Amino acid sequence: MAASKCGGTLRDLQLALQLKIEELRQRDALIDELELELDTKDDLIRQLQVELDRHRSASQHAPGAGAAPHSPAPPEEPQRTKRQAISAEPSALDPSQLTDVTLTSYCKSNESRELIQRALMDNDFMKHLEQGQILTIMDCMHPTSVAKSCCVIQEGDDGSTVYVLEEGMVEVTKQGKKLCTISHGKVFGELAILYNCTRTATVTALTDIKLWAIDRQGFQTIMMRTGLIKHSQYTDFLRSVPSFQSLPEDVLSKLADVLEETHYSDGDYIIRQGATGDTFFIISEGQVKVTQQNAASEEQINLKALSKGDWFGEQALKGEDVRTASVTAVGDVTCLVIDRESFKQLIGGLEDVNNKQSDSDELKAILEAEAIFFSSVSLSDFSIICTLGMGGFSRVELVQLKSDPLRSFALKVLKKRHILDTSQQGHILSERCIMMEAHNPFIIRLYRTFRDPKYLYMLLEACLGGELWSLLRDRGSFDDGTTRFYTGCVIEALAFLHSRGIIYRDLKPENIILDGRGYAKLVDFGFAKKVGLGKKTWTFCGTPEYVAPEIILNKGHDSSADCWSLGILVFELLSGSPPFSESDPMKTYNVILRGIDMVEFPKKITKSAANLIKRLCRDNPSERLGNQKNGLKDIQKHKWFEGFNWEGLRQGTIDSPYTPTVAGPLDNGNFDYFPEDTDDPPPDDETGWDLEF
Repeated sequence: MAASKCGGTLRDLQLALQLKIEELRQRDALIDELELELDTKDDLIRQLQVELDRHRSASQHAPGAGAAPHSPAPPEEPQRTKRQAISAEPSALDPSQLTDVTLTSYCKSNESRELIQRALMDNDFMKHLEQGQILTIMDCMHPTSVAKSCCVIQEGDDGSTVYVLEEGMVEVTKQGKKLCTISHGKVFGELAILYNCTRTATVTALTDIKLWAIDRQGFQTIMMRTGLIKHSQYTDFLRSVPSFQSLPEDVLSKLADVLEETHYSDGDYIIRQGATGDTFFIISEGQVKVTQQNAASEEQINLKALSKGDWFGEQALKGEDVRTASVTAVGDVTCLVIDRESFKQLIGGLEDVNNKQSDSDELKAILEAEAIFFSSVSLSDFSIICTLGMGGFSRVELVQLKSDPLRSFALKVLKKRHILDTSQQGHILSERCIMMEAHNPFIIRLYRTFRDPKYLYMLLEACLGGELWSLLRDRGSFDDGTTRFYTGCVIEALAFLHSRGIIYRDLKPENIILDGRGYAKLVDFGFAKKVGLGKKTWTFCGTPEYVAPEIILNKGHDSSADCWSLGILVFELLSGSPPFSESDPMKTYNVILRGIDMVEFPKKITKSAANLIKRLCRDNPSERLGNQKNGLKDIQKHKWFEGFNWEGLRQGTIDSPYTPTVAGPLDNGNFDYFPEDTDDPPPDDETGWDLEF
């Protein structure tokens, strides 16, 4: 009887469990269904907004393709607005002399040191810095005080200082409205140490307050100095290893980037005899002993002691991974470590995608004829048709060659006074230099430059298919095939640049334009820079949603920053918005620093696309796809691109997913309406300009 009752109870429990599992399965199915419905409604909202924007734009657009608009009213601002890129002023710091710079420290009580360190570690941005950098920043912060009711930061002013509040309280207001109060032990004003920016809020002392402060120059000196010293030490360590001495400098530099610091305490086994391993070690601090167990007596025989600069475990990088001896820490030890997989990914050098093949005789002849023709034209030989686009530093006009009405060009017009005021002379001259040499079908051509007392002019190839940004705005998002095509065009452009040691640094839909066939080309090389293979640069620049973590953290960056931006671009084209986007730049930078793994991917992004994005957006630049020994070829071989016709893309023989309607050389119908420029800047005195611009 009892057994029967027990059996019945067990069956009841099993039945109840099955019912609960089924209930949970139905609930999961319902959640999936509701999420799908939500995605569909989001798409519908976006499409309706797009239709609304299109109707608004159409009602304000010029009456005919290429015709001048007749007194149009300015269009209402669309929901999706173009993003402005940001650039810090060029650093006054010379990287080669940074190791000799003496930093000024200020005396602090233990209580003050603890408060500053705690405040920095609690801050969403500062907590991502290395411990040594935080301690140095703390040492270099200087004291200041502000009386009650006085302003610490004024909204609209240029800022260059970050503060830690030690005593008292401050109030934060924006346009006269109170946002919050800040008490002691908090950081504020941190955006100003990244680049010259306008303060977005006012901070007023509610009481007499005591602050610790550091300015942008001091912060950047610390960040650059610590990074350069560490990188130099790591490279020297690697160069002392016989197996590495034949490696090119750029490969050594990449190996130095991938080395990880690992700490051991006295007596810790770093390697055990007989164990398998795939890791190579260089001692950066401390001492180790190497021992081997006698097979007959089983006693440990001391073989040797190793200290700073010595290495062990080298055979593991070659695949021989059974350890023949034990290595033990003597006291505290710090090792620089690299595993076999990372080593294999990097050794082989930077792949030159184009193998630096010389231009064909036919191409050389065409370029020479072009150079002769354009050297003989002047600004007066062109008539302006309309405005094709506007950016932070310039506007682009569609112009017609008066002597040949069938030939049109894009004329980029830059205000010299604005460039001087924002210290962008170096960027503009770099843009000219890079573009004049960039003969690639996926990069817009620059034929000639001009200047007058007020403006600089760049005569460019006219691509009348419209901006990719506008197409994305109108469609909301793209499918896999469409995104793959445009991403392929961008990869071809980046491969050309990276093989020549050039980084682009401002990848986004706004800087991709379509030609008459619908093929995509990179435009706007204002932030591009020739740094050389294996070299880095430190200037903060890019569009907030697209900048890589190492740019935000002022660690120095190279072509791997473009690989990060490529991942962001793929995400935005597939979903309609970038993965990292907040209400202000500092919040955006903080979510970028949290990493791509914290981002929830929409269902419309397939698993293979998500895998590509995550491999492009690795926090560590040396782990990014496109930044290893095969360069951008690794991206082209990714499974998301399986079956893609790369050779057809290069030859221009495959159909684009969207073919724009272009009626003729003066058809501006694929571009938005832009009002005339009424701002008349003062003439410039020509100071600081290359005479050949």
